[in-house]
Amino acid sequence: MGRYVVRLPDIGEGTTEAEIVAWHVAVGQEIREEDPLVDIMTDKATVELPAPVGGTVLAINGNPGEKRAVGSELVVLDVTGAGNVADLPGASRSSKPQPKQPLTRPSLHAGHPLPASGERVGPAKREGEGQEINGAGAEVISLARIAGEGAELRAKSHGEAGEGVRQMPSARRFGAKPLASPAVRRRAWDLGIELQFVPGTGPGGRITHQDLDTYIASRSQPTAASAPALARRDGVDEVPIIGLRRAIAEHLQQSKRQIPHFSYIEEVDVTALEELRAQLNAKHEPRGHLTLLPFLIRAIVNAVADHPQVNARYDDSAGVLHRHNAVHIGVATQTEGGLLVPVVGHAEALDLWQAAAELRRLTETARAGKATRDELTGSTITITSLGALGGLAATPVINYPEVAIVGVNRIAERPVVRDGQIAIRKMMNLSSSFDHRIVDGWEAAAFIQRIKQLLEQPALLFIG
Repeated sequence: MGRYVVRLPDIGEGTTEAEIVAWHVAVGQEIREEDPLVDIMTDKATVELPAPVGGTVLAINGNPGEKRAVGSELVVLDVTGAGNVADLPGASRSSKPQPKQPLTRPSLHAGHPLPASGERVGPAKREGEGQEINGAGAEVISLARIAGEGAELRAKSHGEAGEGVRQMPSARRFGAKPLASPAVRRRAWDLGIELQFVPGTGPGGRITHQDLDTYIASRSQPTAASAPALARRDGVDEVPIIGLRRAIAEHLQQSKRQIPHFSYIEEVDVTALEELRAQLNAKHEPRGHLTLLPFLIRAIVNAVADHPQVNARYDDSAGVLHRHNAVHIGVATQTEGGLLVPVVGHAEALDLWQAAAELRRLTETARAGKATRDELTGSTITITSLGALGGLAATPVINYPEVAIVGVNRIAERPVVRDGQIAIRKMMNLSSSFDHRIVDGWEAAAFIQRIKQLLEQPALLFIG
């Protein structure tokens, strides 16, 4: 038997560290080659690292939410054969392996003890760690699969007894905080249910949606469907900001700290555009459905030709503005795990239906948690839209290091004055923000006015 050390691989693109999102293995667990070991995240892209060899897990290093340097030790395996590191002098090869643990994944809750035999595996130094034996190190693992951010933990099937059997509710120590996902907590709040009274059947006593259903069914009093009794709510939920949420927080904080924002809001009459869109969808249904965004993308592409200053990325540390000939448009997309910005590359080369198809592909990929690093980076200007929830106006945050972001508010019928008469028109506001270090107020206004002209007279979108 030998030891095999799996280290955090170099993912490229100048990455020096990555954050642990979720562990898929526990100490004492037997795994096979290509079984998932851990999800790591860098630049909002979550990557699943597979096991390069099969063996028994001896140690895992780092808790969810902890950042690890490239090359640092992640997992130590007991493998058949020599492994990739030598045993320490005096170490016994005949020591008994730790007993197998149930094949469930560790909790995502930061600081939750990882299952081990006798003691918790922590960052303390372990046998053989930190010593270079014969110059050998762990092999670089290929990034074989992309993992979904915030996906439900699923146990890998190894044929263990009891697999797939629903766990009995675990006893919770009096006063202990119940474990539950944000979605379960929100549902319990809406139903007026105190989670401390709900037995949990998930890993570590975690409360699931099914546990809530069972608890509701067992109660004799009316559920939230009828008028619930008013009751006080006490306590504070402590939610660790890790993973994608931490990446979002750090990125937006950087934007607001370093970029002097100013916003410009203008209303646009999209009545003619909506009529054209309806006609195109009816006549060319097989080509795919067109939303407003492909038209806005075409308008931005045309407008930046006259205003290249807004299609740029500013390196403030070097004092250099990079004005791009290509138009790579980021589209802010809400996912279950948080906000992602997939990028429609070379939008200047796409027609309406090609842009619509690429938008669908990217948003579906992002919401499934499978967007790659390349699909989430490199934008030169960004669109943000909340659709029907878009409100009247907003002051969007610039996607650093870009210098402009165009926000779309909802379309609504409003009375407007046209040629001295009141008419009902479909109106929409554009709420945009700019980096005042690079874009002057006149430049920003002229850029948005050009977009307004193109959207109000959509025939201009198809002329030169």
